[in-house]
Amino acid sequence: MDSPITVTLPDLEATGRLAARIAPLLRPGDAVLLEGPLGAGKSAFARALLRALAGDPALEVPSPSFTLVQSYDLPGGWEAHHFDLYRLEGPGDLTELGWEEARRGLVLVEWPERLGTERPGGALLVRMAYGAGEEERVATLSGWEGRPGPGIGPSA
Repeated sequence: MDSPITVTLPDLEATGRLAARIAPLLRPGDAVLLEGPLGAGKSAFARALLRALAGDPALEVPSPSFTLVQSYDLPGGWEAHHFDLYRLEGPGDLTELGWEEARRGLVLVEWPERLGTERPGGALLVRMAYGAGEEERVATLSGWEGRPGPGIGPSA
């Protein structure tokens, strides 16, 4: 992406639409890093993205808050791995979670600041923030140098 894109998401459905626009651009080896405060919509975005990738709007996508990682088989024979690193002590704990193996597929990472030196270069960074209304969120997409953006305007 040439420059960051900021999108106002008035509700959960808009978050899902944004994720659905990004899903077809992803491929094995990609990383999507989800930053933002607690409750800002990181898990909702990840859930919508995984459902879009799987082509299954009813796919059960539990938060990996306690398991730290959830893995999903995707159409086309590749995998996605949803990491929640909030409770991780540091990047040294990634080995036990199968980080290196997971990098062969897609990784979605909540709390990527805990990756330290393991933070993937060329990742898509999605910063989620609270918006003006109770349900409104603001997503800022950046990174993905040399890759096309999701073709979205200021409002999803």
